[in-house]
Amino acid sequence: MSYFLLLLIHLLAAIFFIGTVFFEVLMLSPLARHVSRPSMREFEHALGRRARRIMPWVLLLLYGAGLSLAWQHRALFEVGGARAWILGLKIALALSVFGHFLSVMVMSRRKTMTARRSRIIHLSVLAHVLLIVVLAKALFYWPL
Repeated sequence: MSYFLLLLIHLLAAIFFIGTVFFEVLMLSPLARHVSRPSMREFEHALGRRARRIMPWVLLLLYGAGLSLAWQHRALFEVGGARAWILGLKIALALSVFGHFLSVMVMSRRKTMTARRSRIIHLSVLAHVLLIVVLAKALFYWPL
């Protein structure tokens, strides 16, 4: 697969994933104060069902393309330097986000997910993805 196509798939999947996280944290959570509790629960339940159907595919595309792109840049790690460090940090953060996703799946299946845990995980994932975006841009602008 061409580098451009991998990059496009990775970028579009990242936009979808990050947009979903932004929506949940910055739009949906504040609405809870203005909507009745039963209505909000019903909406969150429906949204959760939809997300569980779509997000695994989005993550498969995101991480599959990301892994392929990282493989193509593996020579950076042999050379070392700031770009290798930035890429390594970006990969570590992406793996942490994946770990968050897996923990949510486990807690959901075990029925141990609470509103507080969900909020903490969402805020953590938002911070992670924002930093990943900043690091992705830094890779292009970091001096050689």
